Amino acid sequence: MKKFFKWAGITLAALIFIGTFIFLYQKSIPKATAYEINQATLQDLKKTTIITGKIEPRDEVSIKPQISGIIVELYKEAGDMVKKDEVIAKVKVIPDMSSLSSAENRVKLAQVSLKQAQTDFDRMKNLYGEKVVSAEDYEKAENTLNNAKIEMNNAKDALTIVRDGISLSNAQMSTTLIRSTIDGIVLDVPVKIGNSVILSNSFNDGTTIATVANMQDLIFRGKIDETEVGRVLSGMPVKISVGAIQDLLLNATLEYISPKAVEENGANLFEIKAAIQLPEGVNIRAGYSANAEIVLEKANKTICVPEASLEFAGDSTYVYLLTDSIPEQKFERRPVVTGISDGIHIEIKKGLKVGDKVRGIEIIDK
Repeated sequence: MKKFFKWAGITLAALIFIGTFIFLYQKSIPKATAYEINQATLQDLKKTTIITGKIEPRDEVSIKPQISGIIVELYKEAGDMVKKDEVIAKVKVIPDMSSLSSAENRVKLAQVSLKQAQTDFDRMKNLYGEKVVSAEDYEKAENTLNNAKIEMNNAKDALTIVRDGISLSNAQMSTTLIRSTIDGIVLDVPVKIGNSVILSNSFNDGTTIATVANMQDLIFRGKIDETEVGRVLSGMPVKISVGAIQDLLLNATLEYISPKAVEENGANLFEIKAAIQLPEGVNIRAGYSANAEIVLEKANKTICVPEASLEFAGDSTYVYLLTDSIPEQKFERRPVVTGISDGIHIEIKKGLKVGDKVRGIEIIDK
């Protein structure tokens, strides 16, 4: 019995030793490296650049009063449609005391001049009737009277404008009524009833009562890097995607490239503008963030392989052409001439034909 256990132990130890040896031997044998195989195919390639920016109305007009005063009526709010010359608000005038005093003095002087001109004309008229003065003197007196009457009317009109904001000669175009200068949509009304407003002059910009824009005439405004600006030209087609509106792709045309760069975060950028062709029934809000795609280069029906198939050595580019796959993969290193790339596939101008199989990335067993 003891001999049996002795020989059984020896046999077990021998089996363990042999199994360990075989395992270590197999582990020491290098495995053949396997690669994914990519095939050269005909594709349409395009190299694009993506520019971030915003959608804006081409013309955004700030409506400002022609007089200083207080807002007493607001007839429009943000989002309302307006026509040119349509009233947006009404202002009650707060007269400037200096201007009011000057206007009142002008009226007084005009009254004195008119009274004197009337007296002179009446006297000249009597003398002309008695054949004492010439027709020329009579006409001169008549012209002086007419001019005095015109000045009187102008002085009264100026006083009314300063005091009430209304022109006697054109009450319909009263300066107390704030009107839109274009057709469009009211984007913003930053004032409320009771707010004081001031007119625009050489000393200040004046108070904006409303902002109006034509939302059917939109542009994309963005900035392009200096490394790409030399490859874009006015008139190039642009595709605009709006982040806030899914599945909406707008056609646009590049119409402006700034001749001067601006520096942002250490990069030189050039402003661009593209005119958007807005489809009928599509409403876009001002200020939407958007991306513009511009095709810099394209190649149709060209031989392509994945970029991962390339190997670079100095100034040369190579692929590994599959020559055999049984019992293991074999490759031939081949130089190629490349063209444009879309970031995934690259054009092969020389060195491969359609259907050629090339080495891809290594397959790693997990």
